[in-house]
Amino acid sequence: MPRVSNDPQDGPVDRIAELLDVLDLREVGTAQADVRPVLTAAPPQPDPAEGMADVFAEEITVFVGQSQKMPHGRVFGGQVLAQGVIAAGRTVTPRPGEPVRLLHSLHGYFMRPGDDTMPIHFSVERMRDGRSFSTRRVHAIQHGKPILSMIASFQEPAGGLDHQDPMPDVAGPEGLRSLSDVFGGIDDPRARHLAEGRAIEQRHVEGNLYLAAGPERVAAQHVWLRATGPLPDDPLIHQAVLAYASDYSLLEPVIRRHGVTWSDPRLRPASLDHSMWFHRPGRADEWVLYASQSPSAQGGRGLGLGRMYAADGTLVATVAQEGMLRIREG
Repeated sequence: MPRVSNDPQDGPVDRIAELLDVLDLREVGTAQADVRPVLTAAPPQPDPAEGMADVFAEEITVFVGQSQKMPHGRVFGGQVLAQGVIAAGRTVTPRPGEPVRLLHSLHGYFMRPGDDTMPIHFSVERMRDGRSFSTRRVHAIQHGKPILSMIASFQEPAGGLDHQDPMPDVAGPEGLRSLSDVFGGIDDPRARHLAEGRAIEQRHVEGNLYLAAGPERVAAQHVWLRATGPLPDDPLIHQAVLAYASDYSLLEPVIRRHGVTWSDPRLRPASLDHSMWFHRPGRADEWVLYASQSPSAQGGRGLGLGRMYAADGTLVATVAQEGMLRIREG
């Protein structure tokens, strides 16, 4: 797929094409790694009944991808998370006659800020392929160091017990102002990015927190979101884009509770970790209600919990993230 330019002089950018381009990782090689215990003292005498120390081989596949340009020059956490989903999913291939295994959970740590001018390599370890589940470990690497470490699990479709929390009763997306409505026409790089630079449309039920604090200091909010254009009919793409979008606003209940805005020069935010559970199929190019709340903030960290609902009330995913949210004094 051809690369989409990020240069404003090249004219308007198709943000969906750009996002799909960023998610179109290129496989660059495979490797085999032997993993065995490292003994730091004299080994005990072997017991023939127990056999040799465990040694196992892991197959590693390496992909490479590009980044979207950000106003602050750092890789957007949701982007590298979504690319990790794609990298892991590309290595989960069904056996003949078996159904496709879909992502059902991921757990990741953001370890270092990423450089949006450099490519990112994704090392995927095939940890296990069982009868129903496949487990993968992904490291996103820049300059020889990991910026994200993630484990993802995939499952064949299965039946069983089924229940869900109901969708909150809030105003629908019609009639709510999008970020494009709010920031369109403002001659400021950050405003132009919010209005034109994102592939995800967001409409805050309680109002956005970029310039003004919320009218009520509550640790909860609701945001309608969707991709700004159609996406391919590939479940992995939709899961990756939902993971991408989940990183935008999950910590907002923390700053809403304390009357802080994203534009507050004292605020020093950073995502620390991210977990996501996919319960049911959902499309990222149709309206999704992202209901989030924060049970705690302390020690310069805040926790956000979110649920993603399709417009018909189906609970699609649950998300959790802890972030660093320091307020600089003076």
